[in-house]
Amino acid sequence: MKLLLLFHRLPYPPNKGEKIRYYHFLRGLAARHDVVTGSIAETSDSADDISHVARLSKQSKTVVMSALDRRLAFARALATGKALSLAPFESAELQAWVDETLSRGDIDCVLACSAAMGGFVEKARVPPRRFVMDFVDMDSDKWDQYARTARWPLSQLYRREARLTLAAESSIAQRADASLFVSGTEVDDFVQRVPQAGGKVHAVENGVDAEYYDPDRDYAMPYSAEQSAPLVFVGTMDYLPNIDAVTWFARSVMPLIRARKPQATFHIVGARPTAEVSRLGGLPGVFVTGAVPDVRPYVAWARVSVAPLRLARGIQNKVLEAMAMARPVVVTPAALAGIDATPGREVLLANTEQEMASRVVQALDDPSARELGRAARRFVLGGFAWSAKIARLEQFLQPAHAAPERAAAPGA
Repeated sequence: MKLLLLFHRLPYPPNKGEKIRYYHFLRGLAARHDVVTGSIAETSDSADDISHVARLSKQSKTVVMSALDRRLAFARALATGKALSLAPFESAELQAWVDETLSRGDIDCVLACSAAMGGFVEKARVPPRRFVMDFVDMDSDKWDQYARTARWPLSQLYRREARLTLAAESSIAQRADASLFVSGTEVDDFVQRVPQAGGKVHAVENGVDAEYYDPDRDYAMPYSAEQSAPLVFVGTMDYLPNIDAVTWFARSVMPLIRARKPQATFHIVGARPTAEVSRLGGLPGVFVTGAVPDVRPYVAWARVSVAPLRLARGIQNKVLEAMAMARPVVVTPAALAGIDATPGREVLLANTEQEMASRVVQALDDPSARELGRAARRFVLGGFAWSAKIARLEQFLQPAHAAPERAAAPGA
């Protein structure tokens, strides 16, 4: 097949969230098909990163959006009643390229990654033969979650975003031949909100590169000798759910843990920490690293990986990657959503501050925590190979597609 893939973020390097999914989609499909890519990049994306994507593509187009471009887009969106999260990805230049590419008539299927890119297909002068929309997560519900926890006036702004994003998601899903989400839970939630798309909405989960996240590699110790019980959280630290998670854990959970385990330390590992996150480094036993060359040593040498997310959608890569590295992982229900791991056997589940502290202490004290970590890696190896996820994705891209049955939950 000849495929047109549209990305709202440059799918390289695969260092966070959606970019991990996008990169593996691109690499996996490019190995078996002729792939044409169109991407929106930021000024922080390097020429080498753009070239890497081009090398994987038969043809590629990248439009770089500056911070000023985005601020102007926000202003236009407020003035015209558009979703703020979608407006910064509008580009007349990329739209013209999409129109030209489709007009040649040789594209078998378009895969648009994110609602922002689905808009380019909706507006295309020549409709594609087949259009598959990968929403990944239900962003409208994410904004609704933010609205329920934020104070006015942000709560009103988030409600506006939830309403406008849902309208865009609904329109695109009804236009698409198939819409994909990262988990069955996301599928069910979306169909409940957009029943008109029922029968065309499916799950394609994320995978994990278990060879890359190999716990048996020789990683240099990143912690100091006196940090004998490190706990770790890995994530991009200007993302609201991550900010909320580490703030709650550092301020409300860590004091409970250190009352029982004074040697415990909490390490927040990830790029672009906000001022709020950086201030957490002033708390006893809390360390904020900022960006690091490689997060794997921090996970490999941690006694426990924590995912104290209270706001979340889809599948958390950080949880799967820590499990792949055979770490005991303590998660909230929100962080475990979409991952059919068994609490007590492959992960430790906690909801309240007291439960979270108790589960962490349990993982630090109990010798069986090592077996929990080994069971976690077996779970990932058994159900989250990228090759299987790409094979499932390909089924939806076929012009003569018949929807496969929903895959059994990994580990079931």
